[in-house]
Amino acid sequence: MARIAVIGGTGYAGSHIVKEAVDRGHTVVSVSRKEPSERVEGATYATATLTDGPGVVAAIGDVDVVVVAVAPREDMAGRVRPGIAGLADALPEGTRLGVVGGAGGSLVAEGGPMLIDAGEFPEAFQPEAREMIGVLDDLRADETGLDWFYVHPAVLFGAYAQGERTGGYRTGGDVLVANEKGESTISGADFAIAILDEIENPKHRRTRFTVGY
Repeated sequence: MARIAVIGGTGYAGSHIVKEAVDRGHTVVSVSRKEPSERVEGATYATATLTDGPGVVAAIGDVDVVVVAVAPREDMAGRVRPGIAGLADALPEGTRLGVVGGAGGSLVAEGGPMLIDAGEFPEAFQPEAREMIGVLDDLRADETGLDWFYVHPAVLFGAYAQGERTGGYRTGGDVLVANEKGESTISGADFAIAILDEIENPKHRRTRFTVGY
């Protein structure tokens, strides 16, 4: 079993990842900036902020994998990209880093363009999408040998479109996953399954992948 820390573990994506990891028998530390009102039984909770990489490392202790599920919105706008960079620098050698991105950086077809540049991407969400694309750029530029993976969820992913746990999902490499009707969606529970499958059986080392139905 792995020792897993989830930064942003009380948010939508993070809480699903924490639950799935606990259910599979892993040792899990959920990190957030304040004490949560609801907890997943079996997980350990710690308070720290992504903007303090050394502080996060001190809070989580000795872990095998760190998953960052923090969105660059509201007071975290403009702070997630440097926060992840600082965390990557502070992680002990051999620690794997996973990042939950957004759909905007996915390609709409092999060779591009990215969804955010393909038209009709909501203007209100463009700043956070651009910041998370920047995170991916930073990971790709890493020359330290950091073991990382980056995951783009489907377009419809979040508390507004929770869906159900089906136990299934598809991955699409660089390309946004959508069904034959052009619908791109994934539930929080099934997204978490994809994350834990990658942790338990790594197939995407130092690269990104997309997840959807």
